[in-house]
Amino acid sequence: GAIANKLGLTWETKEGTQKSNYWGSLLLASTVKLGNDRQGNSVYTPMSNMLPLLNPNDIVWGGWDINGTNLGDAMKRSKVLDYDLQSKLYPHMKDIKPLPSIYFPDFIAANQGERADNVLTGTKQEQMEQIRKDIRYFKTKNGLDQVILLWTANTERFSAVEEGVNDNAENILSSIEMGEAEVSASTVFAVASILEGCTFINGSPQNTFVPGVVELARQKKVFIAGDDFKSGQTKMKSVMVDFLVSAGIKPVSIVSYNHLGNNDGKNLSAPSQFRSKEISKSNVVDDMVASNRILFEEDEHPDHVVVIKYVPYVADSKRAMDEYTSEIFMGGKNTIAMHNTCEDSLLATPLIYDLVILGELCQRVQVKKEGETEWESFHPVLSILSYMLKAPLVPNGAPVVNALFTQRCAIVNLMRACLGLAPDNHMTLEHRFESTLAAFSSDEPANKKMRLG
Repeated sequence: GAIANKLGLTWETKEGTQKSNYWGSLLLASTVKLGNDRQGNSVYTPMSNMLPLLNPNDIVWGGWDINGTNLGDAMKRSKVLDYDLQSKLYPHMKDIKPLPSIYFPDFIAANQGERADNVLTGTKQEQMEQIRKDIRYFKTKNGLDQVILLWTANTERFSAVEEGVNDNAENILSSIEMGEAEVSASTVFAVASILEGCTFINGSPQNTFVPGVVELARQKKVFIAGDDFKSGQTKMKSVMVDFLVSAGIKPVSIVSYNHLGNNDGKNLSAPSQFRSKEISKSNVVDDMVASNRILFEEDEHPDHVVVIKYVPYVADSKRAMDEYTSEIFMGGKNTIAMHNTCEDSLLATPLIYDLVILGELCQRVQVKKEGETEWESFHPVLSILSYMLKAPLVPNGAPVVNALFTQRCAIVNLMRACLGLAPDNHMTLEHRFESTLAAFSSDEPANKKMRLG
């Protein structure tokens, strides 16, 4: 996608000519309301126009993988992109190979062993130092201002949080040095990134950010964000449950079934890795349920079941089926059944752009409170990225928010604040009184909505 958009590629499909785009990206393909025109009509602008954002074509991509296949052949193997587009991209990708990566077999499914032919050797400390060296070389070679790391690799099993191992910053560093078994590959990457002063974003559901990693990020004042890209079924669930609870309808049973055939699905076929994913998918409704004590008692929750199956034939075209059963007026029952075919990688990739671009923006934002003299940056746990993540990591003492539109409003209103604009709201009082409507009607008629290019 990065190469296709940078080169402005077009390709032929059975529906006709397709152009490269960034559809699915919040920052690059959505609009926000700036305000109203003289007639009271909404005026919209692309979100990317709100503030000076990183140009996606200026991003230099690189990475590690336990499989050494060049990116051209990996693209063909994944069967995600149209054939004509693959043909046009292959010459640009066939000579790009991933760097050797960290492979701790105990943390991912045993079926990943057959593809692990591009791995680092040595102690955990030596492997972490190699990752740090790779980061520095990549930054220098490409003349970059900064580097942001994202974990887009396999879902790992959860790490046991143990006193003396990963419970504080000193212990996690010592545990890596001593090669402790409960330090995962993603945690080693996170620590390497933090020590190099680079933002680290976890796109998988495991607990990469054990307490020692969070403490280290706070000590070094480096951003971390997670967990688990929110692209398909869970994003829909965060909308559906928010709708039901906000409408005074009580969801009592949520059953979610998935099957997929890509390598993610293969890895998730192992029980420990599935459990990591199950946890991140299940917690998405908690804050919405807790928001309505008319419907739910203090410790009451809907029955919530998540099932994931590996079906190789469907490849990257994941099927997600959900059933929402709710209690309604006077003891009635309402059932909503939903089928969602998700092009898994094509929904997740725009989130990577959003996470990188918004993460970079946050490094340039500081706040000075009224009466204070010092400017303050965001907390190192960068919860503003929650819109793109299933199981938002938040600072201690902060509430976890999963409701999708609330998360989006936080991003929009942050941008508005940087522009000196008031937070957006939907009172639209100007359309609710005869006096203001009369004032609008005296002006020249205008289109119902205006958009600024």
